[in-house]
Amino acid sequence: MKVVILAGGYGTRLAEYTSTIPKPLVKIGNEPILTHIMRFYSSFGFNNFIIAAGYKQKAIFDYYKDSIRLQKEFPNLKIVNTGKDTMTGGRILKLKHYFKKNENFFMTYGDGLSDVNLNKLKKFHDSHRKIATVTAVHPPVRFGELEITNDKVTNFEEKPQAKAGWINGGFFVLNYKVFNYIKDDTTMFERQPMSKLANRGKLMAFKHNGFWKCMDTLRDKIILDKMWNEKKALWKK
Repeated sequence: MKVVILAGGYGTRLAEYTSTIPKPLVKIGNEPILTHIMRFYSSFGFNNFIIAAGYKQKAIFDYYKDSIRLQKEFPNLKIVNTGKDTMTGGRILKLKHYFKKNENFFMTYGDGLSDVNLNKLKKFHDSHRKIATVTAVHPPVRFGELEITNDKVTNFEEKPQAKAGWINGGFFVLNYKVFNYIKDDTTMFERQPMSKLANRGKLMAFKHNGFWKCMDTLRDKIILDKMWNEKKALWKK
């Protein structure tokens, strides 16, 4: 099963690093967070990667293609330039030709780590036969909030100002039909597509109560570095 990783954003909240490199190449310990994410998927046997690059995409390409060690570790790695200013939905849409009709695939962001059980996530998605499954997690209010009834997403609100319940933790499973919900390069996946999928009963939530952390700011990077250096990296199997 293919794994799409969105790695094309500007990463402006981590400007201490992203003025010179894209956020997915910011290191946790001695390896880019993108490598950590791919190793996590590989640990479950999912190692066919498509990186949707954009901002400073050449740096990502050069980093992985210039390393014999990484080429051997990730032999099924495609790095696709999906455009510097393309939104998240648009990046997904630009990858449509890599998939067959009705094919399921993983999708996640290039800045999030977790210990979610990917086999259980896949099984959950397969059993419900919907278009999309999002991993729902419980951290801060600054991310899109999910309202869930009987494991079905009934409403999706991006970055609410008030209460924090279940939120979008990334680590999606998507079906080919999701491309029908994305209009063009300007579409943010977390807005119209997810809202429409939720309203039509086509978006499921896989509830994850374990570890999840997004490297959104310098403080987040410091926390993840500390976990790695103290050998408490909960995302490492």
